[in-house]
Amino acid sequence: MDYDYNSSREKLILPEYGRNIQKMVNHIKTIEDREERNKAARTIIGVMGNLNPHLRDVQDFKHKLWDHLAIISDFELDIDAPYELPAPESLQSKPNRVPYSQHRIKKKHYGRSIVLMIEKAVALEPGQEKDDLIRMIAYHMKKSYLTWNREAVSDEEIFGDLKTLSGGIIDVSEELRLPETKDILAKNRKKKGGGKKKQQS
Repeated sequence: MDYDYNSSREKLILPEYGRNIQKMVNHIKTIEDREERNKAARTIIGVMGNLNPHLRDVQDFKHKLWDHLAIISDFELDIDAPYELPAPESLQSKPNRVPYSQHRIKKKHYGRSIVLMIEKAVALEPGQEKDDLIRMIAYHMKKSYLTWNREAVSDEEIFGDLKTLSGGIIDVSEELRLPETKDILAKNRKKKGGGKKKQQS
């Protein structure tokens, strides 16, 4: 006995319409009389619309169905369609390139936000607001470094990175002290532990 497995059947071009529609389209390609072929095509369009009622909410519903008919026929159906049918090349066109951010970030473990904050600090006039922002930036840089690297880091290294990222403008190596590495790590562990307890309760 021969079994008709899907794996041995002809591959469906648009599976959502099913094998019967594919067979009907294959059949009307063999109809020699043009008027009969056009009539059969309109009948298939009606059946396709009934099989996919959700498409009725799509703009240009009928146009979409005629496009699908052309695709199912592998663009070999010579009919008088009410719309201009798509060309085979339209399915092979490459999608538009996604405009990804072109910003190149030095020392990526600090993140883009830190870079933007440094740019803002550079633009500020000297004063308390600028000093407070630089102090906050340096603290978050140390915190980010420890989050990603999980090892001790000296304030001097953070200040060096801050100077590099600011283009040499921000230099606080002799006037700023940051929290100890062990204190930051302990604070991070405490936050994680607190989160777990809340989940368990």
